[in-house]
Amino acid sequence: MSYFSVFDIGEAGMSVQKARVDVVALNLANSETTRTAAGGPYQPLQVIISEAVGANRFSGLVSSFQENAFGGSLVTDIQPIQNPTKLVHKPGHPDANSDGMVEFPNIDPVSEMVTLLEATRAYEANVKVVNAGSVIAQAALDI
Repeated sequence: MSYFSVFDIGEAGMSVQKARVDVVALNLANSETTRTAAGGPYQPLQVIISEAVGANRFSGLVSSFQENAFGGSLVTDIQPIQNPTKLVHKPGHPDANSDGMVEFPNIDPVSEMVTLLEATRAYEANVKVVNAGSVIAQAALDI
């Protein structure tokens, strides 16, 4: 495993966490959106994360130190969450039905904020990995 694979892994982790933060921001920004271009209320999104192609598990790394054994993780897809919408009684709203009910996206701000905190902490951890790799590479050059 080369020194540079640490930077690749850290960068992959940072890009995944950035995508999670972007999706949380999008979900929170659209929590009151009752009408989209496709029609109907906004559908909250989720990030699908998978192991990078060609990446081995830790046990595989221990048994054989191959070049580029880890590839990190990557965003596979961003998909809508199929949550039922919540109905709110707002008879004056332009999107109200005949009973005065409006469909709003079912977005829980508390769970979105927890996801935001998790993604932020994971991003910080990946930054520390890249910084540690930089220190190790610098120490190797100083020898």
